[in-house]
Amino acid sequence: MEEEVIINVEHLTKDYGYGRGVFDVSIKVHKGECYGYLGPNGAGKSTTIRHIMGFSKPTKGKIEIFGLNSFNNTHKILAKVGYLPGEPAIPLGLDGMGFLRMMQDMRGERNDERLNYLLDLFRLNPNVSVKSMSLGEKRKLAVVAAFMNDPDVLILDEPTSGLDPVMQQVFIHFIIDEKKRGKTILLSSHIFSEVDATCDTISIIKDGIHVSTFKAADLKEGDIATYNIRFRKLEDAKKYAGTKHPSFEVVGVNNGRKIVTVKVKRDLYLDFFKSLRGINVAEFSEKPFTLQDYFMSFYKEEKTFAGLSGVEGNKK
Repeated sequence: MEEEVIINVEHLTKDYGYGRGVFDVSIKVHKGECYGYLGPNGAGKSTTIRHIMGFSKPTKGKIEIFGLNSFNNTHKILAKVGYLPGEPAIPLGLDGMGFLRMMQDMRGERNDERLNYLLDLFRLNPNVSVKSMSLGEKRKLAVVAAFMNDPDVLILDEPTSGLDPVMQQVFIHFIIDEKKRGKTILLSSHIFSEVDATCDTISIIKDGIHVSTFKAADLKEGDIATYNIRFRKLEDAKKYAGTKHPSFEVVGVNNGRKIVTVKVKRDLYLDFFKSLRGINVAEFSEKPFTLQDYFMSFYKEEKTFAGLSGVEGNKK
């Protein structure tokens, strides 16, 4: 049985001219999935999310939440979705609780048990004027407002921006718990650890274009492994690095530490290990391939991490 699609974006294009905007973006977020939207500031993440929420009309493309056209049904969508904007606009004339009550009244729903749980979890005192709150406190207030009615769908734009490292970790664990409760989450971020820890599917956006969409598990279980080999003698390290090997590729050399870094396809392990026979190796370790490694490959002149199982790139 095919999984239910909650958020459906097909060929979204918003062209602001001069290469600015988003171009032919497609996203499908299934029920119970956490979908990571990863890119640097200015890549087009917030533009995409504003269109998903129905705040802006696309130049072309189709955008739906719950099967409803976003632009034509913004109020219906806002009533069902927990939305955290990248830059929340919070009235300065209220205190924190006044803002939260205002948001509850606008949605026509109160869940004070959930509200008190979130205030305690994020260590937020709501009885303080918004004007006197720090950036981090305002961010926590916005997080609480997005989650306090316990919505089934969450759309979060840079959710931990402004939070200190402790609260960032609290938030990550909270998202993991929300996933276990069956929530559907779209999370936009430029923080690798946040996306890596929480997301099932990840899209990378660069200059308004999707350059890759993949399952997080496929990245972690790819066909290629990277190893650091530290030799006891510098001459052995230089000789090994300078020799052409048909079964693997030398991708780095540190002569000072006598370390050679190689990439090996997992089905050619045996040939790789045979190449080390008779050489005096001091240390041998696998270097984990990370989301950051893969992301940064799109910011080099050529893609250096091709061949990952289950990871599709459409670099332009």
